[in-house]
Amino acid sequence: MNDLTSPRLAEPLVNLKHMKFALDNGLGPRARLGLIVLATDNTMEYEWRRILGGLEGVAFYESRLPNSPNITPETLAEMEKDIEGATRLILPNGRMDVVAFGCTSGTIVIGEEQVFAKIRAARPGIACTTPMTGGIAGMKKLGAKRIALLTPYVDEINQMMRRFIEARGIEVPVVGSFNNPDDAEVARMNPACVRDAAIELGKHPAVDGVFVSCTSLRVAEIVEEVEAAIGKPASSSNHAMAWHALRLAGVKDAVPGWGRLFRV
Repeated sequence: MNDLTSPRLAEPLVNLKHMKFALDNGLGPRARLGLIVLATDNTMEYEWRRILGGLEGVAFYESRLPNSPNITPETLAEMEKDIEGATRLILPNGRMDVVAFGCTSGTIVIGEEQVFAKIRAARPGIACTTPMTGGIAGMKKLGAKRIALLTPYVDEINQMMRRFIEARGIEVPVVGSFNNPDDAEVARMNPACVRDAAIELGKHPAVDGVFVSCTSLRVAEIVEEVEAAIGKPASSSNHAMAWHALRLAGVKDAVPGWGRLFRV
C-alpha cells in the first residue's frame, strides 16, 4: 500500500501553519556573478570556488553549454548558438550583476562583441566578460605591454589569439603551446608542467608578463610561483576572468594568495 492510499494520519500535536519569517538579500548581496561553463570543462568552477571562496557576500552561479571535446575553429564556432540559452538558465528572473562566458578560444573565434550580444539578448544591459576580456584588462592594469602567451591549442588558434590580443594594444612576441586539441587531456595536464612552461616563456627578455590561455588548464594555484620566478605579472583564463568579473561588479577587495592581479 503506497502513501496515496494509506489510511489518513492522525492530526499532529502541533501544526503551526503560519510561522513567521523574514527576508534578507539572499546569497551574494555584494555581487552575484553568472558563469557559462563548457560541458567538457573540468577546471573553471573549481578555480573560481577557490579564488572567490573567501569573499563575504559574493556568490556565483553556473550553467553548462554543449561543446565538442575536440577544440578546433569549427567546433568553437558551433557554440555561438547556445550562449543565449545558457545565459537564460542562470537564475531566471533573479538578480545578476555580471555574466562571464567561460571559453577563451571560443571568444576569439565567435568574436567578443558577438558573445556579449548573445548574453545580453537574455540579460539586457548586463556587464559581461570572457577569459580574454579579463586577460587583456588585467595585463593592461598591471602595465604589461609585451606578453608571452602559453596555450594548449593548435597553431591556427594560437595565431588567431595573437592577432586578437595585438589588435587591442598588447604585443605578443613570445608564444608557446602544448599543441593538444583534446580538452579532456588538457584538463589533466599537471600544474607543475604548466608552471615550468610559463616560467620558461616568461623569462624571455622581450616580455614583461605572461598569460596562460585555456579554462581547462589548472593555473590559478601556481600564479604566485610563476611571478616569483620571473619577476613579472602572470595570469590565466579563469584567474583573469574571476578578477574582471569582481571588478565589473564593484568588488575591489584585494584577495591574498592569487598573485599581483588580485592586489590591484
